[in-house]
Amino acid sequence: MYTLTYESKATPLFKETGINDILVAARTFNASQGITGCLIFYSGRFLQILEGPQEKVEKLFAKIENDKRHTEVSLFSEDNITERNFPDWGMAYYTTEDKGSQSELDQFKRNLILLADLSKPTSVTSMLFWKKTKFLIAGPSN
Repeated sequence: MYTLTYESKATPLFKETGINDILVAARTFNASQGITGCLIFYSGRFLQILEGPQEKVEKLFAKIENDKRHTEVSLFSEDNITERNFPDWGMAYYTTEDKGSQSELDQFKRNLILLADLSKPTSVTSMLFWKKTKFLIAGPSN
């Protein structure tokens, strides 16, 4: 089993495409490939961790690197793992882009940071994913 985590910047094309449609397709594809993980979209940036069979995860990441909806794609950690951190997550997805009030946004950010604090990472990659999540959420939004 293998895991990697990367970050990228969304292009305007990505937002126009309809993220919900993309998520439906990604969840279906990932389930068929035995890939799980978590996707964070905040302030025009993506942060994602993928886990599953190494060849399939690497092939998916190569597609992401070549996807015109992503720029500045940066792989920042990868590991061989013995257990998943997201075993029941076909592809979790968090966004703050369409939240209502500032108080709802603040609560969302607090909840995501709490999730990061309560997680029990089983690899360096999953630990870095949650640290990077906290850094991203703590930074200024667009």
